[in-house]
Amino acid sequence: MSALYTLRPMRNEDIPQVVAIDHLSFTLPWSASTYAFEIENSRVSHLAVLEWAAPERTWRRVWRALRRADLRRPLVGYVASWIIAGEVHISTIAVHPQHRGQGLGELLLASMLWRAYHFGGRYSVLEVRESNLTARALYEKYEYRVVGRREGYYRDNQEDALLMEISALDNGYRQRLERRLAALRARISYIDLFTQLPQNKRSE
Repeated sequence: MSALYTLRPMRNEDIPQVVAIDHLSFTLPWSASTYAFEIENSRVSHLAVLEWAAPERTWRRVWRALRRADLRRPLVGYVASWIIAGEVHISTIAVHPQHRGQGLGELLLASMLWRAYHFGGRYSVLEVRESNLTARALYEKYEYRVVGRREGYYRDNQEDALLMEISALDNGYRQRLERRLAALRARISYIDLFTQLPQNKRSE
């Protein structure tokens, strides 16, 4: 069966589609300039997109139905992180509403954690809205645990953020993550151009 998706590093030409998904997903989306900075200037940023690799006639038909002028291959999701001094901070992650419920958010998260481990990540943190039970369930599946609270963190409604952490991205976690990725590969047909790292980047 041919691949349905391609997981690859985010590029500048992806920014309009990423921002569109961001606006569909969050009340406080990032700006295009923020994504451009992260792609071009930040040495600690790691950003990936999941591109829909369905047959061209299929996605062109969908794009026309949505009255989109841009007929490049559509993106269905993205993830970004900062890796600084062993800390892996998942900064944003989203899947287009039309493609949710298929395990794609999990694929993005697991792939970023896999990459981060090989870039020297020793633990991982993120913030999540207290009311976002779907996201919290995914993070808990990947062994994030609530370690704190940031009161009034979200400016739109002053909702608290829960600070969640994986305390150790050690070899035992790597083995569990590898099994989860194998299970995802059995469910989702995709080409991985993001986590296949050069030998000199590996921590093993």
